[in-house]
Amino acid sequence: MRILVVEDDTLLADALTRCLTQAAYAVDLARDGASANEILTTHGYDLVVLDVGLPKMDGFEVLRQLRSRRSQIPVLLLTARDTLEDRVYGLDLGADDYLTKPFDLPEFEARARALIRRGHYGASSELVHGQLRFDTVGRRLFYGEEPVELTARELALAELLLMREGRVVSKEQMVDHLYGWGDEVGSNAIEVYVHRLRKKLEFADFNVRTVRGMGYLLDKPKSA
Repeated sequence: MRILVVEDDTLLADALTRCLTQAAYAVDLARDGASANEILTTHGYDLVVLDVGLPKMDGFEVLRQLRSRRSQIPVLLLTARDTLEDRVYGLDLGADDYLTKPFDLPEFEARARALIRRGHYGASSELVHGQLRFDTVGRRLFYGEEPVELTARELALAELLLMREGRVVSKEQMVDHLYGWGDEVGSNAIEVYVHRLRKKLEFADFNVRTVRGMGYLLDKPKSA
């Protein structure tokens, strides 16, 4: 999953980015509203974490322009303005949720997960592939009741393939899902992660096929 964080406070931006990265999300950061608005005209995200009090263009205007382009990207507003009028105004503009500063990082992460889950999984809290289960709340992979240990990027790639089971996923889509702007991407990075997943999950009927010239496809389990 790819998230855009729009926050001009350096300490908070760093904390949010670190929190989301550790939870296996790819994170991009914008520090003013004008930059965020420009980014959102050309890039898609699974979630936007948007501060209201931004330089150059405030978060309300960024949100207004995003929704005017008919974008359905979930938006979590962050604000120091603790008034009913501001909360109502943001929600009426199209925000999906609202957090008032200061807030605890576990609550922030839970709200981010809920918005992403709502956008991708509906009411379901897990992705199932044979005996494999991806817990979208705890962001863990299980085989039956036993946890499967994966690195953050391996977990993110497994999630993407499970979400699109039976459909081809291009290398470009995988890069977008796994990496933020500042991350260095090796020429064979995707091949390496696919190889690792194949090895670690070969016991679980997790068959990822290479579709030449197109990308990779996770076959449906034989038991399906």
